Amino acid sequence: MIDYLQKIFIVAAAIVYVQAEKSKVIPPYIKQCIRDDPKLNECLAAEINHLRPYLKEGIDEIELPPVEPFRMDSLSLAITGGSNGYKITLRDIDLYGASNFSIQKVLIRPNAPFEGKVRIPKMTMDAKYASTGVLLVLPANGNGSFHADLGDVTATAKGILSSYYKDTEKYYNLDFLEVDLVIKKAYMVVTRVNNNRIIVEATNLFLRENGQEVLQVMMPQLRTKLAAIFKRIVNQLLTHVPADTFFSS
Repeated sequence: MIDYLQKIFIVAAAIVYVQAEKSKVIPPYIKQCIRDDPKLNECLAAEINHLRPYLKEGIDEIELPPVEPFRMDSLSLAITGGSNGYKITLRDIDLYGASNFSIQKVLIRPNAPFEGKVRIPKMTMDAKYASTGVLLVLPANGNGSFHADLGDVTATAKGILSSYYKDTEKYYNLDFLEVDLVIKKAYMVVTRVNNNRIIVEATNLFLRENGQEVLQVMMPQLRTKLAAIFKRIVNQLLTHVPADTFFSS
């Protein structure tokens, strides 16, 4: 009799488990992959691309606001050296277009950091602008507005994921992320610098002729700040979505 009741209990428990698994609602922003799929990397790339429009609009249920624009506090750039070197500070930076990314490649290997390659057709940057020093033999101290069009952007990301348990469910966390950027096209312009037309024209002439050089000076800070933004967005998703939700059996 006891053996019979045990069998009934096991069967009932199995049915409850199967029904519970079936009843799990997969959020619309998640495109599941099969964990042992031989083309798992390709599926993960498609999964991230599927998530893109939801990131752009925001996801209320995980308290993720729209990611556009990406906001950065400041970038400080020493363009030329010397006691009167030309220095630029950008503040209250809004970066648009990064959410229009497409994942070109995802590579996940056992016991190794993951890698991903992302293409962004175009980004635009708007910021408050301040400069000090001498530019083209002219004193260039001033404040105004800065705009940049950045085209044909490729980002290579490397990161480390860990896992932890919360209420018996497994979750992922992005512990580390670094981002490398290649920006092939750059157009930069300033406006309304102290309402001084001469400074505006001299600065824009310099930016037209030295845009890539200015971009390279900007790049280390831009990489660090974008990596921090991406890491925050990813972890906002991961902390609300159990690890198993990303995979189907």
